[in-house]
Formats: sequence, C-alpha cells, structure tokens
Amino acid sequence: MKSTSFRSAVGAVLTAALSAVVLPASAASAAENPAAAGTVDTATAQSFGRLADAVLTQRTAALLDTGRSVRSAAPLAEKNVRLSAGQTRTEDTALSTLRTRKARLAALGEAYTSADTRVAVDRVRVEAGRATVQATETTTLTYKKIRGDEPATTGFQAHHRLSFAATADGKWQLTGLTSTDDGPLAVNEPSTARVAAGTTALPEATPAAISVPSRPQTKPAGSYDYTAMASYAEKYWQNYNPAYRKFNEAGGDCTNFVSQALKAGGWANKSGDAEDYRSWWYDTSYQSTSWVGANEWSWFTLDAKRATNLANVYYMGVGDVMQMDFDKDGSKDHTMLVTYRSSSGVPYLTYHSVNTYRKSVASIIASYPNSAYYAYRT
Repeated sequence: MKSTSFRSAVGAVLTAALSAVVLPASAASAAENPAAAGTVDTATAQSFGRLADAVLTQRTAALLDTGRSVRSAAPLAEKNVRLSAGQTRTEDTALSTLRTRKARLAALGEAYTSADTRVAVDRVRVEAGRATVQATETTTLTYKKIRGDEPATTGFQAHHRLSFAATADGKWQLTGLTSTDDGPLAVNEPSTARVAAGTTALPEATPAAISVPSRPQTKPAGSYDYTAMASYAEKYWQNYNPAYRKFNEAGGDCTNFVSQALKAGGWANKSGDAEDYRSWWYDTSYQSTSWVGANEWSWFTLDAKRATNLANVYYMGVGDVMQMDFDKDGSKDHTMLVTYRSSSGVPYLTYHSVNTYRKSVASIIASYPNSAYYAYRT
C-alpha cells in the first residue's frame, strides 16, 4: 500500500513538477548529457522522489521500537540517482541522533511500534547541472501501548528541499536535504539543540519544569469550553479552516492556529490598536499582533489574566497552551495546544508549523531537551 500510494502521489504532481524544469539550451547537448544541460526525464524525476522517500523512511524507522518495523525502505541508490559521499555521512549522523532520541523517549515512557512515511514531489527545478526538488512528507507513527492510555497515533506533515548535483557521466547525487518549515522539529528530523544566554520580556512568563512530577495535577473546571478548543484543533490540524488567513509564509501559523482554537472555546476579542499587545482580535482584513505572534500572545494572555503560568509542563490539561523558546534567547518561538491528556498524566499537543496531531510532551522534550518551556493554564 505504501509503495502504491507513493507512486500515485508522484504521478499526480509529475506534470506540474516537470513544467518547472529549465529546458536545455539545445537538443544536442541534452542528448549528450541531460543532467548538465538542465533537464531531467520522467524516470529521473521519479527517482528523485523515491530517494527522498527512502531517506525519510529510514529516518522514521530509526525511531521505531525494536522487533517491529515499517515496510522495508527503498534503497538509497538507483541506476541514475544516489547519495553523495558527504550526504551519506550526514545521514549516518542523523540516524545516530535519532536512535539517541528514541532512547530518550523510552526513558520518558514512550515508543512507536510502526510508522508510515509517504512522500509527494511538489516541484522540480533544474539549472546548470543542479536540481532542486520540493517535496511534502506525511508521516504517521503508532504509539506503543506502554501505559495503555496512549492515543492510537501521532502524525505530521513536513516540507523539504532536496539538492541534487549532476556528475560528469550524467547521473545525480543528493547533496542536501533541509526542512523548509518553521516551528519545532518533526520527530524524525535530526538536530542539535542550541543553547544561548536568555533575555526577558514583559509581562514576564515563568519557565516550566520538564521533569515528570511525582504527583500529577488535575486541571480544575474553568470558564472556557476546553472540549471545543481541542475539537477545533483536531479538526483543522491538517486541513486548515478557510475562514482564517494562513501565516505559514510569514513567520509560521502556530499562534494563529492556537488563537483560533481558543476563540472556539470562548475567548472573546479584546479591541485595541493592532500593534498593542494588550489587544487580541481578528477580523476579515487584519488581526492584532497578539493573535499571531508568540511573544505578543504571551504578553497579552498574562496581562489580561486569560491564563496563568504552570510550574511543570506535565500539569497541563486539555485546552492549556505550551510555548517553546528553542535556543533560550528570551524570545518564544512556538505555540501549541493540549488536545488530549492520558489518564497517567501525559499531555499531547496539536499544532501548526509543522502540522502535527497529538504529539506527546515527552516526544517534544526528547527532541529539545535544552529548550525553555512555558505552560499556560487557560
């Protein structure tokens, strides 16, 4: 099923992808060396996609619990497309990093039994012996039932840019693979967390502890509809609500998405100047900065007493919000909403940028153990 789905995805976008390819300067040069001339045929374009699928599937497999695996990944080389020596070393390092992340997750009580990674080629551009491929990855991982109260799956969509270089004999080598998304890492995306000196912003949020507390905390009843918040987020985590503008290309859609969910649960607009963090609103033509900005949202929320800081991220319940400062530079980078909480006290978050459904707080911490976390009780 996986391979068939991938071929369908490639076929559906191949015409559009190849329309972006730079045509060769002359038919004669193309016949001698299509790669160097600036064109690729359908088979090569499909090979680009299969190699992207193989690399990303292998990364996902590195996170899986031993004894169970995804379907066998495609080989990392074909007749005309393969990894460069440098990218091979990069992938070896990536897999080592991901296996370390898997061990960190296991220590936090989380594992995945299986996964499905699907890749669709969105665009191919070739020029001067180099090819750039834009691809969309959709991955679903199945949670291992360790405590028995985990949700069935977690999933995300991620966008990637792959760089290929033509060799003298007209073949292609993958020389780079980078994410084009803002927001926290997808769980199968390797990275080394950066740590920097922090600064503070006012009103000042209090960082939350990330260790599992000895005694979980139950969220008391509040004045908002937390079920409606969660339902909204889980409805629109992947298929965006057309009633709202998207901000993926303008710094990320994460806070905009959380603001929508909070409004669905009863948060009321607060009028005022769009640039004043003490206002919070959205209309058909514009919105306050606090609606879309992570820092401004925090300042508004604490100033307006819409929420209070929690001492530990594991205290969060459905409808609560978590923010991250990836490199501890004092500026919040990402906003997420709790849409599920297991009976043993693990919050699961849903968010945009990268579009993600029910990712456990343990999984996020495993990817960013040195980041600063802020938990808000709404």
